[in-house]
Amino acid sequence: MNVFGDLLSGFGTVLEPQYLLYAAIGVTLGTFVGVLPGIGPALTIALLLPVTFSLDDPIGTFIMFAGIYYGAMYGGSTTSILLNTPGESASVATAIEGYQMARRGRARAALATAAIGSFVAGTISTLLLTLFAKPVASLATSFRAADYFALALLAMVAVTALVGRSLVRGLISLCLGLFLGLVGLDELTGQARFSFGTLELLDGIDVVVIIVGLFAIGETLYVASRLRRLPEHVTPLEPGGGGFGWLSRQDWSRSWRPWLRGTAVGFPFGALPSGGADIPTFLSYTYERHRAKNRAEFGRGAIEGVAGPEAANNAAFSGVLVPLLTLGIPTSATAAVMLAAFQNFNVQPGPQLFDKSPELVWALIASLYVGNVLLLALNLPLIRLWVRVLQIPRPMLYAGILVFATLGVYAATNSVIQVLIAYGIGVIGFFMRHFEFPIAPVILGAILGPMMELQFRRTLVLSNGDLSVFVTRPLTAVLLGLVVVAVLVPFLPRIVARLRGRSPASARRLAFGEDD
Repeated sequence: MNVFGDLLSGFGTVLEPQYLLYAAIGVTLGTFVGVLPGIGPALTIALLLPVTFSLDDPIGTFIMFAGIYYGAMYGGSTTSILLNTPGESASVATAIEGYQMARRGRARAALATAAIGSFVAGTISTLLLTLFAKPVASLATSFRAADYFALALLAMVAVTALVGRSLVRGLISLCLGLFLGLVGLDELTGQARFSFGTLELLDGIDVVVIIVGLFAIGETLYVASRLRRLPEHVTPLEPGGGGFGWLSRQDWSRSWRPWLRGTAVGFPFGALPSGGADIPTFLSYTYERHRAKNRAEFGRGAIEGVAGPEAANNAAFSGVLVPLLTLGIPTSATAAVMLAAFQNFNVQPGPQLFDKSPELVWALIASLYVGNVLLLALNLPLIRLWVRVLQIPRPMLYAGILVFATLGVYAATNSVIQVLIAYGIGVIGFFMRHFEFPIAPVILGAILGPMMELQFRRTLVLSNGDLSVFVTRPLTAVLLGLVVVAVLVPFLPRIVARLRGRSPASARRLAFGEDD
């Protein structure tokens, strides 16, 4: 009952006029930028992150920030369905059936089942977040320095092992992130590290610079380099038909079960290290395809193939917030960007967040319910407006993004050198994308690396340099054991093939797309 009392207090904050305005601005900005072709939630948040730094109210900022995240995820389904251009890998499953539905003259139904499914999944998963966040935070108060070291290591290794096609490339990306995170003064000794005699680097490389460089600049350069390969023809919307919410009675009957199943898959996977939204969306699509009575329709525009993955995609977002708010551990690149926003206001997510900043955290959770309603109101009636956004000339669009990113970095750091560093990181990010190096490990390494190092050294100080503390404490040992499991999971198909007497070379490495 205390949880619901805290939630009502959060609603009392969010429903104030100024915070409702923050929520409306957030979902509108998020949808507007997220609907642009080739742009996913991480790029959207990275692009708009410097804007939030000029705000003095952290509650309003995080309400707007959550709206940006939700809006970008909603907008991604529009480009997947109408352009067959997923803004991020979690929308690939939606594009498979959604684009085929649009080509068959059922674009409205595809957009409607995506929007309503996202609303249903977002509401249910936010309710689960409400129920589980505080108990998990209470449990996390028993964590010690060694546990936090092992947890950070688990998050980084799990993401590195499961995204991309090559473990070696993932580890190289992680090492790059760790290097960027270690630039500046050592927190314990005060010695300069990797500053190369430059005063500007003594404070380290701002996380905003890294995020904007990799996503807003690097991703934009990569997408712009592929302009000729991207489809420019937007599938037109058919005239409005009958049915409630653009869905016929048969569409509702075929959609509501996939919505619930997608929610059940998305939330727990989002809460796991390296979970994100990629794994549950493809699991949901695969399950719907195998259990469907009309399997022949899959690949030609089955509405279940849009409803399930979109529900799983949005449910995973609330799941991602569980470890982020309760442990301070991001499990995806986008969550890492959100963690950077918290740190900008000197707010550290973790076990103490619910005690030190209860008004902020419960207002944030309550805003997710409000944002879901606002997004449903934006996506269905105003869909023609978002289709017009897709018609912006591509050269002007991406040039504008680069200008906005440059101004954002300069406004956040007030340093030309930091702007140059952002562009240098952006060029590195461009080549990483071109040669299929995953981006998420870089972000997690840069953010979690310094925290992991600090907790490791703190553990050694408390144990007088005894490394056995990492295996004698049960929780730490379990987390380190999960690190080993995370490294082995991608090679599970080959291990199974060898046990069954088949050639391991015939089994592909288990990998999932990167959750931006």
